[in-house]
Amino acid sequence: MPSSSRHQRLASLTKLLTTHVNAGRHRDALGLFSRMLSAPDLPPLTDPSFAHAFPLALKSATALRVPGAAASFHALAAKCGLLSSPFLASALITSYGARVGGGGGASYELTRRLFDELPARNAVVWSAMISVHVRAGDLAAAAWALDHMDVAPTASCFNTVIAAVAESGEHPARAIEVYRHMRRVGVPPSFITLLALVPACTAMGALTSIKEVHGFAVRHGMCSRSHIGSSLIEAYGRCGSLAAAQRVFNQVHDRDVVVWSSLVSAYAFHGRAEVAMSLFQHMEDQDDVRPDSIMFLSLLAACAHSGRADDALQYFDVLTRRYGVEACGDHYSCMADVLGRAGRLHQAYELIRTMPVKVTAKAWGALLAACRKHGEVQLAEVAGRALFEIEPENAGNFVSLANIYSGRGMHEDAERVRREMEQRGVQRLPGSSWMIHHKSSC
Repeated sequence: MPSSSRHQRLASLTKLLTTHVNAGRHRDALGLFSRMLSAPDLPPLTDPSFAHAFPLALKSATALRVPGAAASFHALAAKCGLLSSPFLASALITSYGARVGGGGGASYELTRRLFDELPARNAVVWSAMISVHVRAGDLAAAAWALDHMDVAPTASCFNTVIAAVAESGEHPARAIEVYRHMRRVGVPPSFITLLALVPACTAMGALTSIKEVHGFAVRHGMCSRSHIGSSLIEAYGRCGSLAAAQRVFNQVHDRDVVVWSSLVSAYAFHGRAEVAMSLFQHMEDQDDVRPDSIMFLSLLAACAHSGRADDALQYFDVLTRRYGVEACGDHYSCMADVLGRAGRLHQAYELIRTMPVKVTAKAWGALLAACRKHGEVQLAEVAGRALFEIEPENAGNFVSLANIYSGRGMHEDAERVRREMEQRGVQRLPGSSWMIHHKSSC
């Protein structure tokens, strides 16, 4: 059979293989690939055109969890001399890397060895390896790879590192450095770049960096998109620049509930409850926007910061009954905090006692803090005992209850809590202090 006919036949079967894989017919895909390997009317396996079929079959084998799939395809590809295909190489790296966990392990080492042995590596292959470093939790290796690429990097290479650094929360300034390096080498940041970068700026509280990213978004027409807009609103809000947050909000064209919630949260975070509640009323007038659980939490937080317990109860009722928002543990905890701050401790306790979801340490902690503020001993003991069971190693709960006793002159009870803490082997945190005073014998 002429060579051109063989290649046309291979192209046709590869197209059919693609259809099987995309439709989730993975067993059919592997069966077809197996027949292709020994078909006499196809080019030899060493033909570079076969490199496009291997990754498709590997994807199906991975989906079916075939044991040792990556190693088998790796061995066959090496035998056929196809590892020079970046398309196949990146697929093998991704397949090995899919089994890499936070601790690295054998799969991580196999992936690194494969990468080092590849005869040719383009930006896609480098990007795949950088992703594996990130998956293994080896951010230093990911950053090193980015700095030592022997081909022109793509936005995807940078985005992977920026997102990983931002999510780790350990060195957010590094994400800004990578972004600036990206621009210096002439790689234009993408929409994905900015989405990954803004949380890092927020974590740093770096208003200058937020303005830098915002400026880039404005110049490249990205600021009007809801995802970028909501991120920038949150970032400006956390840094206390409410005017800037409002300006971004005004620039967003299609404001979804996330954009509205971000601005409500910003005002709530800084105690501007009136503005937050007014925004919610304006949002209610929008036919295509319905409040969600995040908006719910933002409104309750606004009420908590301003002592508006009755308003919080009203919102709780409106959002659960009228809009069908399902209240979770965080909502109930926030509601308990609102009532506790307002001095309505028994109402807060009843809310916790009757809440239809699992009671969390956050809810009991809110009640305990309120009891300390208002000098309520009986409910403090109930909350404290509940916290001792939920968080048996949290010394702060023991210290808080003991200090409440001491504040009411109940020194023996405070001493009892201190002894119980010692008997349980709970270590007191640095910086916490006991307010235990013994009566003078005079």
